[in-house]
Amino acid sequence: MIKERPASTFYYGWIVVAIAFLTLLVSAAISSVPSVLMLSLEKEFGWDRSAISGAVSIRILLYGLMGPFSAALMARYGIRKIMVIAMVLLMASMSLTPLITQIWQFVLLWGVFVGLGTGALANVLGVTIANRWFVKHKGLVIGLLTASAATGQLLFLPVIAKITSDIGWRYSVYSVVAVLLLLIPVVAIWMRNHPYDVGKAPLGETAVVKPAPFVGNLFLSPILVLISASKSGTFWLLAGTFFLCGFSTNGLIGTHLIPACGDFQIPIVIAAGLLSLMGLFDLVGTTMSGWLTDRFDSRWLLLWYYGLRGLSLIFLPYALGAGYTQLLIFSVFYGLDWIATVPPTAKLTSDTFGKEKAGMIFGWIVVAHQAGASIAAYGAGMMRDLLGNYTVPFVLAGFLCLFAAVMSLRIRGARKTASLT
Repeated sequence: MIKERPASTFYYGWIVVAIAFLTLLVSAAISSVPSVLMLSLEKEFGWDRSAISGAVSIRILLYGLMGPFSAALMARYGIRKIMVIAMVLLMASMSLTPLITQIWQFVLLWGVFVGLGTGALANVLGVTIANRWFVKHKGLVIGLLTASAATGQLLFLPVIAKITSDIGWRYSVYSVVAVLLLLIPVVAIWMRNHPYDVGKAPLGETAVVKPAPFVGNLFLSPILVLISASKSGTFWLLAGTFFLCGFSTNGLIGTHLIPACGDFQIPIVIAAGLLSLMGLFDLVGTTMSGWLTDRFDSRWLLLWYYGLRGLSLIFLPYALGAGYTQLLIFSVFYGLDWIATVPPTAKLTSDTFGKEKAGMIFGWIVVAHQAGASIAAYGAGMMRDLLGNYTVPFVLAGFLCLFAAVMSLRIRGARKTASLT
């Protein structure tokens, strides 16, 4: 059914973007909690850093693996319902966390359940909303929703670190539970699944079109999409560069920067402040990346992003030992580039494979991202236990980013890539 869009002065899609921004913001805050708790858990329970990193590694991997299936679930049951279910799961898991006494309990709650919950609220959510609601400003919207992860760190990390330092890590967990409790009703009441639900067309189009019903098996469809996409060299280049993106961001810096600062006797609140500062500059950098993605060749943007990130990581071991000024320089430089790679990668995916399948395909590309992050989270913790410092994993990640920069230029344009059938 097609009808002309009625005139309106305000587009409801911006409310949807705002709600998704808040939700992804809180999800990012949850994802960053283990890096703040790591030293406290080591001290209270005597767990090895590699064991705690192992739980974080599982969460990161499940976060990625949920992506394509989350896209299918959203297509079948609607964005709002999946968001509410995921947030309830997160609230339950975090409410039980202060009761843990064994490492397997931490792995179950934070590795498995939090991994599944945050995975349902991953970058796929932002890409799905952008593809459904926007033709005009799509890159900007993806940039804004991606930047919400940085803003989550900006707002929550210093608070979580301060609460942990002053009154204990259990209270910091409960503070995030309280935020979830306030946010769930907002999503349940005001979130909408599709422009058709409010009688609108995607911004940039004029026709209001009823969404096609989801066809296929919820679990088989993402697998079939992966099999089809895997025939494209572009898919493997996008997945490969995003693997190295995850290796060099949330798996490495997001998990281990605070413990690395602890090795140099830098207080936890100051270390969390450095991550928060990165979040501030990444909010600017990733939003600007979305704007640039609407205007310039995404492959050249990726070349610059990965190249500059690689240089900053090679600089990090020196900065840690040199003092606060050098760490401040790293935080600003690295922060501008933290997840600026998402908008051009998502746009290349949508342009190459079409917006109907872009959600699930980008979900599989995010799986590669999280696989890299998972390996870095566990591997860096293991290297720290073996070598006594983080120099090798930081420098290795830097050189891998330089390699990703070269790989980016090998990605073919959409017109040269066979479309999926």
